[in-house]
Amino acid sequence: MVAVVNRVKERIARGEVALCMASRLARTADLGMIADACGFDSFYIDIEHSSISTDIAAQIVAAALPIGITPMARIPGHDFDLAARLLDAGALGIICPQVDTVEQAKAMVAACKFPPLGHRSVAGAGPLQFYRATPLAEVNAEGNALTLCIPMLETPHGIDNAEAIAAVPGIDMLLIGSNDLSAALGIPGELKHAKIRAAFETAAMACKQHGKCLGVGGVRGDAALAADLVKLGARFIIAGLDTGYLLQAAKADVAALRKAIG
Repeated sequence: MVAVVNRVKERIARGEVALCMASRLARTADLGMIADACGFDSFYIDIEHSSISTDIAAQIVAAALPIGITPMARIPGHDFDLAARLLDAGALGIICPQVDTVEQAKAMVAACKFPPLGHRSVAGAGPLQFYRATPLAEVNAEGNALTLCIPMLETPHGIDNAEAIAAVPGIDMLLIGSNDLSAALGIPGELKHAKIRAAFETAAMACKQHGKCLGVGGVRGDAALAADLVKLGARFIIAGLDTGYLLQAAKADVAALRKAIG
């Protein structure tokens, strides 16, 4: 019998690095197959920065589950009602932008985890059980075990509270939004600046102290920086964006054709 797994959690548990693809462009259920064929461990649907509807996102995440890749979604703001609906649809992780305080982290856990960790409303057997009849206690336990609760630290305030946020039961990862953080620090795009390095180190220490995973986004195109952050402790890397991959491949083909044609 096929069972749902969370490839990201499994890799992290083994001390390995999980690679994730962000998606703003795709609108069809084959996204999971494409990301898996490329070698990614997971993908997330970026609802914060796209017009993707809840219905489309739900179809994409449900279709990914039998493949074994980990489908996740980044919600717009702190819309935890939407987060709960996406989890009911089969998302294995929710990414929440700009979490600055312990109270915000606790509110996220309350919405995304079943009791006793949170207060997520019970919907019964669903995509995570492939709709097979399952005792409610097992449904809730599987939901909590498989679901990643991922707050993004994207401001100096969030970094200052990294240790306290990491200590919140039910939080699985601290994800550094490098681009937003660099902008908030007054050094937009300068991802090797001493200020942002200090932020990475603060978050890494917080994760180490509380047994949580450090994740990093916004470093696509800089493999050396990503490798350095893995040495610092990162075990989840957002490697790139579907629009970026399309532009990169299309530009390369056009350049090759222009050269060949003369």
